[in-house]
Amino acid sequence: MENCIFCKIISGEIPSAKIYEDEKVFAFLELNPLAEGHTLLIPKKHAQDIFDIDQDDLKNLAATAQKISLKLKEAFGAEGVNLVQRSGKAAEQGVFHFHLHIIPRKNGDGIEMDRWWFEKAKAVSFEELQAAVKKIRW
Repeated sequence: MENCIFCKIISGEIPSAKIYEDEKVFAFLELNPLAEGHTLLIPKKHAQDIFDIDQDDLKNLAATAQKISLKLKEAFGAEGVNLVQRSGKAAEQGVFHFHLHIIPRKNGDGIEMDRWWFEKAKAVSFEELQAAVKKIRW
C-alpha cells in the first residue's frame, strides 16, 4: 500500500526497532510503549483491519504473537501480556494496516487496564444478553 507507514517500515523505507521477521510477519518495538518491550506485530501482506485480513495470515499472526510473548516473558520478566487489536475508526484504529499490540505486563506496573475496563463497562440483564445472542449466533 503506497502511503501506509507500516508497509514503508516493512520495506525498510522507514527505520524501525525490528525484533522479529519471517516471510509473513514483521515485529518491531512501539515508539510510545505502555511497557518495556511493547511490540507491534504486523502481516507483511497489507490488510486494513480484522475484516480484511486473510484467515491464514491471522492464524500465523496468532502463533507468532505467542512466540513473541514467550520471548518478552524471558527478556523482561513479564508475568503476563495483553494482546490489543483495534479495527476500524470506531475502535480508534490509528494506522490502517492490521496490527497487534503485544504489551508485556508485570504485577503492579500501573497500567490498570482492568480498572479502565470496569469504569467503561455497563451491566446488562440476562435478557439483553439473550437478545444479542439471537442477533449473532449461527
